[in-house]
Amino acid sequence: MTTFVLATHNAHKVQELRRILGDRLGHHQLIGYDGPEPAEDGDSFEANALIKARAAAVFTGLPAIADDSGICVDALGGAPGIHSARYAELHNGTARDDLDNLRLLVTNMAGKPDRRAQFVCAAALVDVAALDAGTPGEHTERGTWPGSVLEAPAGSGGFGYDPIFAPDGWGVSAAELTPAQKDADSHRGRAFGLLITVLRERYG
Repeated sequence: MTTFVLATHNAHKVQELRRILGDRLGHHQLIGYDGPEPAEDGDSFEANALIKARAAAVFTGLPAIADDSGICVDALGGAPGIHSARYAELHNGTARDDLDNLRLLVTNMAGKPDRRAQFVCAAALVDVAALDAGTPGEHTERGTWPGSVLEAPAGSGGFGYDPIFAPDGWGVSAAELTPAQKDADSHRGRAFGLLITVLRERYG
């Protein structure tokens, strides 16, 4: 049995990833992380996911799993992108807050006919012991969830930008999906579904 540490302090994300990974990890164990948070200064979702996973792996000595995710809007040139979690903070100088981020995106999309967007998630694995042994110890997978930006929030589930994102094929916002529906189709579900295959291949 291998114990993996989940490199995030975001309670919503911990809950969602525990659902997604759950029994699919088989006999392996997943624990939370309470160590220091590194500066997420990478230039891609993959780079930031690896930064977080490396920090947790070094701090705990355990193989670490992390993700970095965000919403990329066509009409905004791909923004907020990797800055999704700090969108309002970077533009308005406010504290980091999901509702402020959502409101700013709604404002910036006002009157724009092109509403296309996608959620993106990069899932990363870092195993320091494997790296020290000279074997592959870092791996990333990417999942995307295409859809569009709504003109106003809808639904009370999910978190982040879910209330203003309408995933293709559902006819409702991501915040109106059940947890099971979201896990089966979301960017995070897709990325970690691919990563789980790698984990099972490497750790049994």
